[in-house]
Amino acid sequence: MKTILVFVSTLDGKVTKWGDPHVQSWSSLKDQDYFNKIWNSARLFIMGSNTFNADPIKPASNHLLVIMTREPSKYINYETLGQLEFRNDSPIELTLQFANQGYEYMFLVGGAHIATSFLKEQLVDELWLTIEPKIFGVGGNFVIEEKLDINLQLLSCESVNKQGTLLTKYSVIKK
Repeated sequence: MKTILVFVSTLDGKVTKWGDPHVQSWSSLKDQDYFNKIWNSARLFIMGSNTFNADPIKPASNHLLVIMTREPSKYINYETLGQLEFRNDSPIELTLQFANQGYEYMFLVGGAHIATSFLKEQLVDELWLTIEPKIFGVGGNFVIEEKLDINLQLLSCESVNKQGTLLTKYSVIKK
């Protein structure tokens, strides 16, 4: 199974504008279209509870969205088994479970804690990063404070609008 981390970032590496978790308020329409294509075609997504809480997502029958949280019981009213699940499993446990279930891809789509925890365990195979031509100075990073030493190899880079939004894909070089 291939694990793909999907994020949008500014040139100064911010994934939120001044702490506001609503990425749609500043990301380009091209990035939003790109994410929607991924969202509509993939079968498995992992997201953190902070990202979910910022903009709760309704279940969809065409894929499984797993929200990682320390308190799954807090979300019991949102849960729809097989579509929207809340779990307190480790990144390793989730990866093994879904690989054993035959999933070809697992997309990590939200939250610095999620990104960091999967990167720390060396479970990410690719990083798909949209780079928006913006600088916020203050905002969240897609990796929280953790000592990481990860090398990437550029797979592709495409400019998609006049402003210079870049859709990039990197493979993670495993040690």
